[in-house]
Amino acid sequence: MLDIFDRIKKDSGGPIGQYFNQGFGYYMYPRLEGELGPHMTFNCIPVLNWSLNNYLGLANDPEVRKADAEAAAKWGLAYPMGARMMTGHTRLHEKLERMFAEFEKKEDAFLFNFGYQGIFSTIDALTARHDVIVYDAECHACLMDGIRLHIGEKYKYRHNDIADCEKVLARACRTAEENGGGVLLITEGVFGMTGAMGIIDQIAALKKKYSFRIMIDDAHGFGLLGEHGRGTSEQLGCMDEVDLYIGAFAKSMASIGGFVAGPHYIINYLRANLRSQMYAKSLPMALVEGNIKRMEIIDSPKGDERRKQCWAITHAIQDGFRREGFDIGEAQACVTPVHIKGGVAQATKMAKDLRENYRIFCSIVIYPVIPKGMVIFRIVSTAAHTMEDVEYTLNAFKEIRAKLDAGMYDGDDIAGMTIE
Repeated sequence: MLDIFDRIKKDSGGPIGQYFNQGFGYYMYPRLEGELGPHMTFNCIPVLNWSLNNYLGLANDPEVRKADAEAAAKWGLAYPMGARMMTGHTRLHEKLERMFAEFEKKEDAFLFNFGYQGIFSTIDALTARHDVIVYDAECHACLMDGIRLHIGEKYKYRHNDIADCEKVLARACRTAEENGGGVLLITEGVFGMTGAMGIIDQIAALKKKYSFRIMIDDAHGFGLLGEHGRGTSEQLGCMDEVDLYIGAFAKSMASIGGFVAGPHYIINYLRANLRSQMYAKSLPMALVEGNIKRMEIIDSPKGDERRKQCWAITHAIQDGFRREGFDIGEAQACVTPVHIKGGVAQATKMAKDLRENYRIFCSIVIYPVIPKGMVIFRIVSTAAHTMEDVEYTLNAFKEIRAKLDAGMYDGDDIAGMTIE
C-alpha cells in the first residue's frame, strides 16, 4: 500500500514546487516589507514595487487607515463571532451589501468573508447536476475550482474567442435542453495576469439567440473600470445583461472579502445555500466598517481622481513598452504582462538583475497561473505611482533587453547570476 507522504516526498513539486528550494524567499514567497505602496523593501533592499494590486492607492490612504484603526479599536477583530446565518449578522453588514447593490445597479448583494471562497462556493450553490457550465479557458483558479466542483457537464471555449464561445454555447444549450437543466456562462471582467478585458458585451449579445445566464468575476475591474468605477460591465455598456456580478475587495479596495450582486431572489437563495459563508466566520466588523469607508471614497470625486491617475500611469507604461518593442500581449486594463521568450531560467536571472541592480520589483508568473510555455513579468499600475517611476522602469527594461540580446542571461540554472 502506498503511503501518501512517500508519494509526495518523491514528487518534483509540480510546475511551481520544483523551483521551491532555489526560489523560496526570493522568486516565490518574497519578503516585501514596509509601508504598502510603490516604494518598499525587498530582503532589506529599497525597491520600486510594481507588484501590488492596490489600484487606487487606498492601502495607505489616511482616511482609510483612520477608519480601519478606529473600527479595530472599537470592535476588535473577533466581533461578530460565528457565521452570518447564526450569530455573525449585523446592520452594518446589511448596509455594506446595500451599498454594493446600489453601486452595481442590482436588486441585492451578499458579502463574502473571502473572495476566493465566496466565488467558487457561488458556482457550487448555483448549479445542479443537469445544468451545464460554459467558461473561458483562462478563468482564474477560484472560478476553475468552483467549476471542478460541478458534477454536471462543463464546456470551455478558447480565451476571448467569441466564435468558439458561440459554438460551445450552442452545444451547451442543446445538452441542457436534453437533460432538463440550464446554462451558466462564467468569465472574467479583466483577466488578472494578462490585463485583457473579457468580451462580456459580445457574450451578452448572444442572449438574443440562446437561453443562458452570465456570471462574471470582476475582481480586477471593480472600482476601476467604467465611468463611475462600476467595473468592466459598465465600461462595455452591458451592466443589465450581466446576471451575477462578483467583486473582490483585495484589489481596488485594498482589503479582504468580496460580494456577489444580482436579483433579490437569487441572492437570498445564496444566503441560505452558500457553504463557504454558512460554515465559516462572518466578515469581522473592523473590515466591514473599513470597507464602508473605501466604498464611500470609490463612489466619490476622490475615487474619480484616483481612477484617472491610475489610468494615466497605465497608459504611460503600456505605451512606453509598446514603443520600445516589448511584447505586452492584449493588455487593456491596469495589468501589464511583459512576455519573456527564453523560459524560467532566463527570467529569473533578469528578475535578479532588476531587483538587485536596478532596485525594481515585479513578479515572475509561470504555469499553472498562466498557460504552459508562457513566462511574464507582471507590472501592476496604481494611482500611487508617478510618471518618474514609469520613466525609470522603462529605461531599466531597455537596459535589461540589451543585456538579454548580449546573452548575459543565458544558461539553464535558476540562481546562477553573479550580482555586481
